[in-house]
Amino acid sequence: MLRRLLQNSVVLFVLVIILLLIIPLPPALVDVAIVINMAISMMILVITMTIREPLELSIFPSLLLITTLFRLGINVSTTRNILTRGGESGAIIKAFGDFVVRGNVVVGLIIYLIIVLMQFIVITKGAERVSEVAARFKLDAMPGKQMAIDADLSSGMITEKQARERRQKIQTESDFYGSMDGATKIVKGDGIMSLVTTAINLIGGSIIGIVQSGQPLATVLSTYSIATVGDGLVAQIPSLLISVSTGMIVTRAVSEGSLNEDVSRQFTQQPSVYHDYRIGYAGTRADSGNAHFADYPGCGKLYRCRLLPGEED
Repeated sequence: MLRRLLQNSVVLFVLVIILLLIIPLPPALVDVAIVINMAISMMILVITMTIREPLELSIFPSLLLITTLFRLGINVSTTRNILTRGGESGAIIKAFGDFVVRGNVVVGLIIYLIIVLMQFIVITKGAERVSEVAARFKLDAMPGKQMAIDADLSSGMITEKQARERRQKIQTESDFYGSMDGATKIVKGDGIMSLVTTAINLIGGSIIGIVQSGQPLATVLSTYSIATVGDGLVAQIPSLLISVSTGMIVTRAVSEGSLNEDVSRQFTQQPSVYHDYRIGYAGTRADSGNAHFADYPGCGKLYRCRLLPGEED
């Protein structure tokens, strides 16, 4: 029985997410769900930076849909608690709200809007465009790749099994980038939904607090603004991580190593750049009149760094 449950864990997880849209959750369980959401988002981001090619995470489009549905389920639960519990929806949301707002509602809302717009306009829009172009080029290149495989098979350079594997990889790549083209629309819709939820929490909570509870306007705005900003942040931070993961995987080219390995290798393959950097940086700092005594030893350390090929002490 346990083995069968583990084999269908993803199905059960999706069913639980759907139940979040219907069943009210107490604040303690909402806190647990928020922590799980952040942990999953961080794990996905790390995986997208360590894979060698996008097909190593071919489930990413489906994973993107599941994580977005999970965030929406948490949003519904937190909104229900905020509107029915007088602005309270767990310790994590309150902590995020207090940390960002710091007694100034306007500053808290501005910071939240900056994060949302940064994700929506910069990351999500860019990832969406890259996915569209990648899907188009992959589809256009399919006939030529198929003909190249047939030519290699006819000349005896590859076996029938190798030809079959290459065709399967081409088909998988085409399906993957086609799915990613549509999956980026999910991320875009999630950003819009976050703004709508924020407006509902602030406006709806203020109406409930003033009309039904009879509280002073200043108290109502303070209570619901902290809850609104906190709720928006705990939803937007995982959403931002998933958006960055989407951008990572659609811009990731096939390589011999992970992103960390490629960055280290390719940066150290251009030693002449560091010579120019040392001269330009030191000259700029001296010319500005703000040169610090630590700047010049720092340039010297770059000069003596053994990570740069071809340089000696």
